[in-house]
Amino acid sequence: MYGVIMAGGQGSRLRPLTLTRPKPMVEVLGRPVIDFVKDAMLESGIDNVIVTTGYRGEQLQKHVSDWPKKALATHGKVISARINQEHSPMGTAGSVRLLSDLLTETFVVGSGDSVASFDISGLLHAHKQSGAKVTMALWEVEDPSDFGIVGLSESHNGELNGDLREGYIRKFKEKPSPQEAFSNVINAGLYIIEPEVLHLVPFGEKFDFSKQLFPLVLEMDWPMYAKTIDGVWFDVGNPMELLNAQSTLVRRMNELPFPIPEGTLLPGDGFCMGDSINLGDVSSSVISSDCLIQDKVVISNSLLMSGCSIGAKSSITKSVLGQNVVIGNGCTLHNVVIGDGVKIGAESNLADQKIS
Repeated sequence: MYGVIMAGGQGSRLRPLTLTRPKPMVEVLGRPVIDFVKDAMLESGIDNVIVTTGYRGEQLQKHVSDWPKKALATHGKVISARINQEHSPMGTAGSVRLLSDLLTETFVVGSGDSVASFDISGLLHAHKQSGAKVTMALWEVEDPSDFGIVGLSESHNGELNGDLREGYIRKFKEKPSPQEAFSNVINAGLYIIEPEVLHLVPFGEKFDFSKQLFPLVLEMDWPMYAKTIDGVWFDVGNPMELLNAQSTLVRRMNELPFPIPEGTLLPGDGFCMGDSINLGDVSSSVISSDCLIQDKVVISNSLLMSGCSIGAKSSITKSVLGQNVVIGNGCTLHNVVIGDGVKIGAESNLADQKIS
């Protein structure tokens, strides 16, 4: 079975972290975020993975080319994995449409920039039982105003029931107001699709799954099904969500199906990866590999990517530092995002900034 991972986005809200890498290559607990959906696909038995790429696709090419070797060494699985580079942005559905000659049977499509505990085997079972042309993974949220909500019914063409968490899709609404919200389950970015659906997408044109293709499938009265997932779901679309995702995975490491690197648990659900040296006071933060935290440093509610060096007597709060960032002695950082390789001089006082 084919699995397609969409990884063409630039991740503009994650800048400056994405100035040097595509969004799916941003790391969550030492692993590129794209690996989370890839692992879920392989766990379900998918053995042929294609990654659609655009921005900085060469980095994904190198990473994806290692997947078959790692799958064989780690899980004893023989898989095929490659990228399909877009020369111009095609949209989510447009990029997958380019692969229609290969996707001649039921296939799975997932977003390469979310961290989620997808049970793809369960979704495939629901898809087959329902007779749907498309089955969508959903996630339940308290406030759906920043997302696309999905309305369900118990049967195809049945009445909308906002309390359902699994059923036939009857309605979509992008970023609803409180008055418009008929449910609080949202599109989680993973789909099971029959090949005939893909032929509704104009070949070679920019086309979107959520905004164009799925409403068209509903309009044609083809059955669509959906099921809410359990566990966790994060769209790591901004730096604070990136930090939140990592802290949550640490806090719930014993109940989630994700590998956690070797390291030390810190106060407030923080984590310091194994080979980092921490001489400071670190809480509610994630410190990636190869970092050096000098004496009398205070770090809270922050994320340090690999290779960072923090000078003595510095304070870092509510901030995200890219790879190989150097912070001089006696600095104060609050609510800042710093790109890869930046050096901050001693005694600097920075707040509410993005620095590259």
